[in-house]
Amino acid sequence: MDPAEPRFKPKPVKIIIEKHADGYVAYPVGIKGVVLGEGDTYEDALRDVRSALKFHLETFGPDSLDAEEPVLEAFVAEAAV
Repeated sequence: MDPAEPRFKPKPVKIIIEKHADGYVAYPVGIKGVVLGEGDTYEDALRDVRSALKFHLETFGPDSLDAEEPVLEAFVAEAAV
């Protein structure tokens, strides 16, 4: 295998990115385990969670990204309580 080739085939993962008063938090949906990224900007949080996902994948293997039922879509809703 060519060392320049990735160890695993890229797989699309849905990421939720939340904006808070002190920065952004990003996390994937539908994977096994806990993966979290954060940053001062949207782009920083996305970059951080992608790095965390890469580490998660390299540490736990490609099956760690497989959910029993994959998330087809993610929605955000607001409700008064």
